[in-house]
Amino acid sequence: MLFTIRSLSYTYGQSPVLEEVSLDLQAGTFYGVLGPNGSGKTTFLDLLSGHKQPSTGNIRFRDRDLQEFSKRELAREIALVPQDYALSFPFRVEEIVLMGRYPHLPRFAAPSRPDLDLVAQALEQTGTAALRNRYITDLSGGEKQRVIFARALAQQTPVLLLDEATSNLDVKHGLQLLQLARRRNREDGSTILAVFHDVNQAACFCDVLLFFKQGRLVHCGPTAHVLTAQTLQSVFEVQARVFFEPELRARQVVFKPPETPELEASPEPDNDESLYTLEKAQAP
Repeated sequence: MLFTIRSLSYTYGQSPVLEEVSLDLQAGTFYGVLGPNGSGKTTFLDLLSGHKQPSTGNIRFRDRDLQEFSKRELAREIALVPQDYALSFPFRVEEIVLMGRYPHLPRFAAPSRPDLDLVAQALEQTGTAALRNRYITDLSGGEKQRVIFARALAQQTPVLLLDEATSNLDVKHGLQLLQLARRRNREDGSTILAVFHDVNQAACFCDVLLFFKQGRLVHCGPTAHVLTAQTLQSVFEVQARVFFEPELRARQVVFKPPETPELEASPEPDNDESLYTLEKAQAP
């Protein structure tokens, strides 16, 4: 087992953020982490990365207590793309991405040609190669987010943690980065844990979904089993319709806005791409 988590809790001051979370996370799986604002999703990833220490409970990584790892050891195993990042110094983009190689370099050693090749590859994959000589402080929020993603790719770790890693991106770039993560998962066997606000994106990319609410893990399981209208109602307190979208080969969700009349199926229009037509497809 990659991660073994038992009775994990974290308290900020007097306020509990996570309470009694216990689960096992397997290597080579793409996990989606979902839940309302303030449900403990970011804290959960911060604990798995070693950036925060549990108030109570235990995390074992590769059958070893996570707190026994040095920061350098963890940086060779786990890369985190954070939700918030402070980049106030005017480093060039290429320098930022090269920082992902530092955990693998001997002390005082200069980057080797393979290191530089990995940086160049990460820049190309994230569409940031044209920005390599620009200062990070001069970039837009979306451009910065892609650079931080590139740094994590260059880090070449078997575990990749994404905390709303596409929140500042347009649809095209967001999907491209998630496809990069899935490719790492499918081709290299990397383990991905990604926090999502978009349930439909999570349904498209994730093998397993973890639902948090008020600091507790309330639902966990394969996406095809756990993504139901009942789950979404219990977690988000919003009614939803879940259907199978054959083109995506994944479940998708239509949410009902609160305090509106019941959704009714209108007569089927001619447009085959209509919502009504999609809703007719049922999960197998």
